[in-house]
Amino acid sequence: MLDREGFRPNVGIILLNQRNQVFWGKRIRTHSWQFPQGGIDRGETPEQAMYRELHEEVGLLPEHVTIVARTRDWLRYEVPDRYIRRDARGFYKGQKQIWYLLRLTGGDWNLNLRATSHPEFDAWRWNDYWVPLDVVVEFKRGVYEMALTELSRYLPRGAIGGGRSGRDNRNSRSRNADAAHPPCHTAPATMVTGSMLSGGAGLRQSGLHRLAANMPMELPPGASFDPDPQNPALQDPASQPDPRP
Repeated sequence: MLDREGFRPNVGIILLNQRNQVFWGKRIRTHSWQFPQGGIDRGETPEQAMYRELHEEVGLLPEHVTIVARTRDWLRYEVPDRYIRRDARGFYKGQKQIWYLLRLTGGDWNLNLRATSHPEFDAWRWNDYWVPLDVVVEFKRGVYEMALTELSRYLPRGAIGGGRSGRDNRNSRSRNADAAHPPCHTAPATMVTGSMLSGGAGLRQSGLHRLAANMPMELPPGASFDPDPQNPALQDPASQPDPRP
C-alpha cells in the first residue's frame, strides 16, 4: 500500500524502560541495530499497526506498555535503489512513518524475540536514549534523529542529555569506547532472559559460552541474544528430558 508519492505508511517504536533507556534490536543475521518498525496494513490505524508490530517483533502486548507520545506528522526516508526489488523500482520510494514513544510497564521477561515464526531481531539491549546512529543503516539515520529529537520533550526533565548535542556526545563516547574495546565475537552477554526461548528456560552460563563459540556475532557489552529455540543443541541441558527410564 503506497501513497501517491511512492511512500509506504509505516510505524516506528521507541520503547523506554524505567531508567529512560531504549530498546535497541540487532536485525537478524546482520550487524545493524534499529528500533522496532513495520508497515501499516490496509484498514489499520497507526496505533493498531503499532500494537501489532510491537507483539510481532518484541513479543509485548498492549498491557505491557503505555503510550507516552507520538510524532505529529509523517517522517519520511527514501530507500536506495540497491535495496529495492527490481519489480518495485520506479514507483516505490521509501517509508513514511509515525513514531510512538512507549513506556514498558511490564518486565524484561515479557520481551520475546520469537513471538512469531519470522523474527526481526536476534539480539537486543537497553541503550541510552541517544542511540549510536553509526550502527543504523545509513538511509534511516535522519528519520531516527528527527523522531528522537521530537519525542525527547516528553521525557522527564533531566532524564537524558540535551537534544542534538547530547546525541552527538553519546555517539562520540560510543565510538571511543568501541575503539578501546573492540566488539567481542564471543557474545559477552550479561542478560539472557528465559522469555526469549519458546520453552521459557534460560541458558546456563556454560551453555551460553558454548553457543557463543559457534555463533560469530558482534554484540556490545550488555547485549542479550536469542538462540534458536527449535535447535535442541542450543537449549539449556536442564530443560531437556531426562534420558534415563
